[in-house]
Amino acid sequence: MTEDYRGSVAIVLGLSDTDEKIPAASGRISTQEGDASEIFAKSQDKEKNAKLISKVTRSGHNSTIEHTVFNLAFQDVSVFVEQFLIEFRLASFTVKSRRYVDFRKCGFYVPFLGKKELEDKFSETMEYLFNEYTAFVDAGVPKEDARFLLPYCLRSNFYCSVNARELLHMLRSMLFGRGSEFKELYDLGMQIYSQIEKLTPGIVTDFYKRRPEKSDKIALGYMFNNYEENNENKKPVELISVFPDAEKCVARSALIWTRQYTPDAVEKIIADEGNVNKIIDCVLDSSRPRPLETVNYTFRINGVSLSTITHFARHRMHSLMVPSLTLTDRTKYIIPETVKNAGLLERYEAAFAKMNELYNYLKAEGCTEEQTVYCQLSGNTLDIVSCMNGRELMLFMRLRTCTRAQWEIRDFAIEMLRQLREVSPAIFNKYGPSCFISSCPEGAMTCGRAGEIKEYFKNL
Repeated sequence: MTEDYRGSVAIVLGLSDTDEKIPAASGRISTQEGDASEIFAKSQDKEKNAKLISKVTRSGHNSTIEHTVFNLAFQDVSVFVEQFLIEFRLASFTVKSRRYVDFRKCGFYVPFLGKKELEDKFSETMEYLFNEYTAFVDAGVPKEDARFLLPYCLRSNFYCSVNARELLHMLRSMLFGRGSEFKELYDLGMQIYSQIEKLTPGIVTDFYKRRPEKSDKIALGYMFNNYEENNENKKPVELISVFPDAEKCVARSALIWTRQYTPDAVEKIIADEGNVNKIIDCVLDSSRPRPLETVNYTFRINGVSLSTITHFARHRMHSLMVPSLTLTDRTKYIIPETVKNAGLLERYEAAFAKMNELYNYLKAEGCTEEQTVYCQLSGNTLDIVSCMNGRELMLFMRLRTCTRAQWEIRDFAIEMLRQLREVSPAIFNKYGPSCFISSCPEGAMTCGRAGEIKEYFKNL
């Protein structure tokens, strides 16, 4: 491992003040007498704790180490690292917003390309792109749209809080799995590991010996390369899987959960469509609508900008499949209306052409996809897959159909809701932004158009 991290730093800012004591106590509580406080009092010896934790986790009881939580800072890492890590759904992240913060002086990460002239060419192109970003912001293009010109090597700073079990999962991917192919990710993984090894030796005991048995990549290879692609039929949103009889499933679940009705009684009740609608209304009026979690919907969402993919990833309770950024087609990108209105379309398109030119040049020079992954702009697009249950969709729609949402994800969310209403109207006719469901929570940031918004979603 080289000592040259090129500015990318991962720092363990802190961890639970009980360090490994609770994981050790957790290993004892199921087999020893005494209450929780007494067992914790017996779990103060670091060396004994480390040995016990190693023994317990070796047996597969890894939930015990979830009681230790680490607070991490990722400092001046590339936004590629941010995108990779934010997909670990059991961790909590807070990032610097590129919708509101001016990033013209944030700097950029230069990957190891093997030759100085290649790295100089890379840096020259990135300087040009940051200058264009600056010019667009100065010309009045909103930062949330000018950010599409920011390259995926731009420096990002964010915090991450994560329990020990999920952190080990993260590190296995960074050091042994798909992340290990990217030097920046591997180096950051080593930085984190070297710090937690000193802080919690029991938790990381035999880390290298317990390498994953299987790859975290699905090896489809080139088995379907003969199939031609037709982009003409591509829609922005495709509902590719619908839960059958979703409304009745929600009603069944509610009747069993709240009243313990027998199977025969349940079927007699839901035979009447009116009863189903009444039950769903009751579920939607509750602050704990658990029956909605029993139905799932899967979407293919096409042409999502890399920037907006991060907005989807912030919803932790859905299954989101983001392709590897090595699959990005640099010729495909989003064009915001504000760029056209400012008369900057030609310069905007030239920026993407410039990045694609750099990518092709570096590939011709023998650079790998892992080295050139930084050669794409935030406005480049990928197709993603998202599977959400009915309850998570309620939260998603409240936030993402609101006028305060970023416009790209709002357009996707409205089209998703339109299609959901076609297949499960009794549930999704009641979904929409907060002002449609109840009242606007935005305070001074409200759009002030609640009446208009309610009417729009009533007729969607």
